[in-house]
Amino acid sequence: MSRRTRQIKASHAGLLFDGSAPVAATANTRLDAIVVPAARPASELQTVINLAAELDVPLVVLCSRSTQLGQVVRRVKDTFRAQALVIEVPEDYRPPCPAPKTSAEKFQQASAGRSSDLSVKRNIGLLLGRLLGWNKILFVDDDIRALKARDVRRLTGYLDRHPVASMVSSDFPDNSVVCHARRKVRPQDVFVSGAVLGVDLQRPELSFFADIYNEDWFFFARHAARRAIPKIGEVRQLEYDPFADPQRAAREEFGDLLAEGLYAAFEGQSGATFEEQLRIAMQPGYWDYFKGVRLKTITETLADIKAAKSSLGDTEYRRIEKSLETAKDWALSISSELCVEFVKSWQEDEELWQKMLSNLPSRLTKQDALAQLKLPRWISCGYGLPTESETNLASAGAVC
Repeated sequence: MSRRTRQIKASHAGLLFDGSAPVAATANTRLDAIVVPAARPASELQTVINLAAELDVPLVVLCSRSTQLGQVVRRVKDTFRAQALVIEVPEDYRPPCPAPKTSAEKFQQASAGRSSDLSVKRNIGLLLGRLLGWNKILFVDDDIRALKARDVRRLTGYLDRHPVASMVSSDFPDNSVVCHARRKVRPQDVFVSGAVLGVDLQRPELSFFADIYNEDWFFFARHAARRAIPKIGEVRQLEYDPFADPQRAAREEFGDLLAEGLYAAFEGQSGATFEEQLRIAMQPGYWDYFKGVRLKTITETLADIKAAKSSLGDTEYRRIEKSLETAKDWALSISSELCVEFVKSWQEDEELWQKMLSNLPSRLTKQDALAQLKLPRWISCGYGLPTESETNLASAGAVC
């Protein structure tokens, strides 16, 4: 790729194509499930429960942290036409398959000890769907709002022709800490993400979600490289303060550096195969170069933030400055060799994952599929439907 680019691009929209046009429905144009990796209180899931009921599509809710299984079940049973498979995901759960190389301790350290079960839950969704013989699923994060049924139907139609299809969370922007800071002083776009992501489960190139920030960018990297991801529409994400904890920038930096560098390689090699584009990212020299680009971007953003201090206010300025300084320090600590190691490990993991998928049984019952995944606490329920369970609701508590 050209080495003249000395700023990280504000937009990767060139890797997408417009999915706003309706597509002709086929006999297979139907979602098998909406999969929600949930960690917030059950009250935050009512929007997606209502959406699933409107679409007449079952939910799979993967519960951990503040999401209580019994409270979700009660909301589903109280919502007309809703039905769901609600599964408790234990802390530190890992699917019963070999540990990915991308989860090695050295990569966890590079991510500042980042702790998230989002990738695990999304991988459960992929594995469960394959075990049950499903074709199409839609991942929806528990902080997504303003997702319209008509857009979901159009997204589902695009999955007849494309391995993945997604939407953009532009309000509140789904960005990293560094990009949120850039937006304060410069134009900054938002890319599609796993927050609303349709997946055709039967594609042979089905990838996995690595345990790293920007895990979704790695999941659909092959399709982004081919400019083959339809952008269906826009949604809203619940607002949060990206600068509340400067360590958030540290936890994101390794994944942000890798993903931005990888996608910059895609954009610089239009027309090349994915494998050819990937070879660039397997060279330490490329990461020496791109780290320079990354650090220059952060440094210039810091300067712009300082120049805008009077309009930001002292408190906000100091919080943004601290976050950017943290990102800069963390980027400096990441070696180019480690970046290459991650890219190689990611590709090795993907090859093993796809081999494992090809050997999985299919069209199992829910009980057998969840037994295969070693997830013993689950409830299948719906409005006016009998409850099927492998757990006990007695201590579920009030709906929150």
